[in-house]
Amino acid sequence: MSDKTRKIKITDATLRDGQQSLIATRMRIEDMLPILGKMDEAGFNALEVWGGATFDSCLRYLREDPWDRLRKIRSCVKNTKLQMLLRGQNILGYRNYSDDIVEMFVRKSIENGIDILRIFDALNDTRNLETAVKATKAENAHAQLCISYTLSDVHTLDYYVKLAKELESLGADSICIKDMAGLLLPWPAYELVSALKENVKVPIEIHSHYTSGVASMTYLKAIEAGADIIDTDMSPFSMGTAQPSTEVMCAALKGTCYDTGLDENILKEICDYFKPLRESSIASGLLSSKVLAVDTATLIYQVPGGMLSNLVSQLKAQKADDKYEEVLKEIPRVRADLGYPPLVTPSSQIVGTQAVINVILGERYKMVPKETKALVKGMYGRTPVPISEEIRKKIIGDEEPITCRPADLLEPQLEKLYEEIEQYKEQDEDVLSYALFPQVAVDFFKFRKAQKFGADPVLADTEQKVYPV
Repeated sequence: MSDKTRKIKITDATLRDGQQSLIATRMRIEDMLPILGKMDEAGFNALEVWGGATFDSCLRYLREDPWDRLRKIRSCVKNTKLQMLLRGQNILGYRNYSDDIVEMFVRKSIENGIDILRIFDALNDTRNLETAVKATKAENAHAQLCISYTLSDVHTLDYYVKLAKELESLGADSICIKDMAGLLLPWPAYELVSALKENVKVPIEIHSHYTSGVASMTYLKAIEAGADIIDTDMSPFSMGTAQPSTEVMCAALKGTCYDTGLDENILKEICDYFKPLRESSIASGLLSSKVLAVDTATLIYQVPGGMLSNLVSQLKAQKADDKYEEVLKEIPRVRADLGYPPLVTPSSQIVGTQAVINVILGERYKMVPKETKALVKGMYGRTPVPISEEIRKKIIGDEEPITCRPADLLEPQLEKLYEEIEQYKEQDEDVLSYALFPQVAVDFFKFRKAQKFGADPVLADTEQKVYPV
């Protein structure tokens, strides 16, 4: 298509990644319902409203049924596609789940209102995407597969082109360059998108975070190179560790050959609605100035904003705040030892936690959490480069790493899970909530039952928790 007619599409992620990045995923469905109709009118390519950390937060902190939330959103959004973020074989949790759980989760997500599933794997191991893609295609939904973008000696242009071709052959309806840490700079973005457009035929979407302060410039260069869709948030919940502003990007493209065509008056109405929610979040302390600031350390240490916040929390708990800079320097070393995984859930937590332990104990790998051992053993998938024998022996001794797709080692689990929650189940979706977050789900089921019988259940505490992407 000629640039003269190439309208850029906008996926607005305010209700998922915007609020997840800035206010720890604490936006309630009551805050969303009044504005959904207007957001539906705006003409977005899609609204990202579900997945990521929203599921856990609904159950754990907001005492909402995430499935009911999705159904309510769908009932209000009649014209715009709804999108979710899915961690491949990890679904929305932090480990691999059996294929039968993945298949049912995808099917139920689509039944309850999702049109586009954005599916990624933390290690870019395409084997971990297979089941989710097949399940998505079986329901005739849109499978958007991701390149988890990162920087290292092995993450070259050729690496990303090869990966994109694999994603397309796997069945991707579109490909998202998922830059979770704000590492993608403008000129590399131009080169990457240009290379992808030359080698794959599906649409290319760009997702970046403003953590390092360059995402808007990166979007513009990506658009020049041929990107079809960009991810943004409405301005009250944009920038900082979230995405660039929807209104700003629309204004920047207005009157050009890339004009989004979105109605600026409708955007203003949506913006005006979210402003009081932003102010109340600041007043309550939920929205911290820390997540709004540009942090160029991201470009040096390649650490996503949410991961930085988690590191601070871990060090405070150990009364080791003074070790922060030392930990930041240790993170790239641990990452190199562990095969250069992209720093995104769950690998970001694994690398970050191991770096904290190494620094606090003053000896590298003196203590190794089970998650690090599982990564080295191959239980999360294939790392971008093989882990050296020296590191492997130090962490898992004489154990042999696996070479198969990790989920091939898992037996079907649904039947057993149904039996375990028989006394609580009110809908089939409950078994999926239980599969992902067993204790949290049971606590919610008890809360739900108490509400129905007129009891006065107590809401979970609202202690802020920073959720990774």
